[in-house]
Parts: sequence; C-alpha cells; structure tokens
Amino acid sequence: MSQGRDPNDHKPGQEDRPGLGSFREYSPYLTLGFQLAAAVVVFLMIGVWLDDRWNTSPWLKLAGLFLGTAGGFIKFFTTVSRLGKEEGKKRED
Repeated sequence: MSQGRDPNDHKPGQEDRPGLGSFREYSPYLTLGFQLAAAVVVFLMIGVWLDDRWNTSPWLKLAGLFLGTAGGFIKFFTTVSRLGKEEGKKRED
C-alpha cells in the first residue's frame, strides 16, 4: 500500500481552474444571507396569514417578524461561530 494523499482528494482538472480553492473555502458562507432573509420572510408571511385568518392585525404579523428575525440571527451567528471554529482547526493543522 502506498502512503500519501488519498486518491479521492484529487479530481481531474482541479488545478486548471483558478479560484476553485477559494470558492470552496468560502462557499459555506455564501448562503448565510439567504438563510437569514428566508427566515424573516417565512415567519412574516405566517404572521400575515394568521392575522388575516383571525383578524388580529398587526400583532401576529409583528410577532412573526420578530420571531423570524431572532431565529434568523441565532442561526446566522451559530453557523458563523461553527465555521470559524472549523477554520481555526484547519489552520492549526
């Protein structure tokens, strides 16, 4: 058995594409903004729907906006923290 790199680590043509390494490095961060916006919009729309259904406007809309914003930021910061820790471990190795 030969020692060294795992053959699965190398993909044909990988060296030929400039910027691929940096794209892979930052790709987990690219969806964070969408996830935050999606959480806010989804909970806001649920609040709008419930307000229309139960005639409680604007209270459930505001509650949905608050919950979506809070949940989105919690998810955002926990993901950034986790990715930062993983990046720190990679740099130590």
